[in-house]
Amino acid sequence: LKMLVSIPYAACLKKKRKQMWLVCEEYNEARDNGYWLYKYIRKAHPEQDVVYAINKESVDYEKIKNLGEVIQYGSIKHWAYYLAASINISSQKGGKPNAAVCYLLEVYGILKNTRVFLQHGVIENDLPFLHYENTKMRMFITTAPREHQFICEKFGYPDGWVKCVGIARLDGLHDAKVKKNQILVMPTWRKWISVPSSVSATLDDMSSFEATEYCKRWMEVLKSSEIEEWLANAGMELVFYPHRNMQKFISFFKTESKHVKIADWEHYDVQQLLKESAFLITDYSSIFNDFAYMRKPMIYYQFDNEKFRKAQYEEGYFSFKEDGFGPVCETFEELKTALKRAIDENLKNPEVYLNREKEFFTIWDTDNCKRNYEEIKKLQESL
Repeated sequence: LKMLVSIPYAACLKKKRKQMWLVCEEYNEARDNGYWLYKYIRKAHPEQDVVYAINKESVDYEKIKNLGEVIQYGSIKHWAYYLAASINISSQKGGKPNAAVCYLLEVYGILKNTRVFLQHGVIENDLPFLHYENTKMRMFITTAPREHQFICEKFGYPDGWVKCVGIARLDGLHDAKVKKNQILVMPTWRKWISVPSSVSATLDDMSSFEATEYCKRWMEVLKSSEIEEWLANAGMELVFYPHRNMQKFISFFKTESKHVKIADWEHYDVQQLLKESAFLITDYSSIFNDFAYMRKPMIYYQFDNEKFRKAQYEEGYFSFKEDGFGPVCETFEELKTALKRAIDENLKNPEVYLNREKEFFTIWDTDNCKRNYEEIKKLQESL
């Protein structure tokens, strides 16, 4: 209904603002590649007609409201701008006024609009939902040569539509002021827990969130008396920040430790945590790439690898054990051993992993936003 109501408004808008770009991320967010690119455009190219969509009730609205024109996400106005924009830009496949409706319009060719996918991170898995047949996106941004080659060969985009120019938010990682005593624990989500389906019960105990393996394993880390002792002796702090799709379960994670902090989405910014932390413990989350880009050490804790590969993401070109930027631990005992070694060595990044990081990220500068803008500008001129 909102879409239908917005059509006359969109028609007028399209005539008046022929080269308008619309940028967005998730409904409540201004902290990913969309935000960084929008901020760059407003400062470096104020002549470019560009608009940002976000929920104005979000905590992130304050950081973007004064940069330029900002509209309410999902509103009739958002629909009109979405239909009128010469280019729609987002870090999320679902970054649009209504993901389901827009998917039908775009993929089935009903709506002929031009969309640029800034990406949410560096891709290492095979993600069929991002294959060209399931998106019909005109431009796909990549960061690393191996990632770029994999997407070009596997995802089905026409030649030249995948651009290896670096995701925009990497520009903000070069001025990190690191807290040498801060360890960040940032696991990714589990689709079968966050969005239960008929197969969820075959994968996990779904009687309650506390009964899931995910909750039990991470609580084991947060409540470990050994880890608590190591942190205390070394004067270190552990910050636990689960993926945004698991933040709705944040109240289930508790600790009485003075050296362990539970971080929620509203009060902590992901990129700031990544920048200020000296060490990372994650599982399969693509944020490990941001950490590796900063040449920092990490541990992968993958206690449910078989389950994760079966129910969430299939392995792509990247092998955590052969290509990863830190040791891979499958049991809690292995994790403790690796963590104790890292603490004893003052969270130093081993040479073998530092070399892998340097070899993987051949683009390493503060011009990612600039390159993104230039590629989109070229696309605009070709329309």
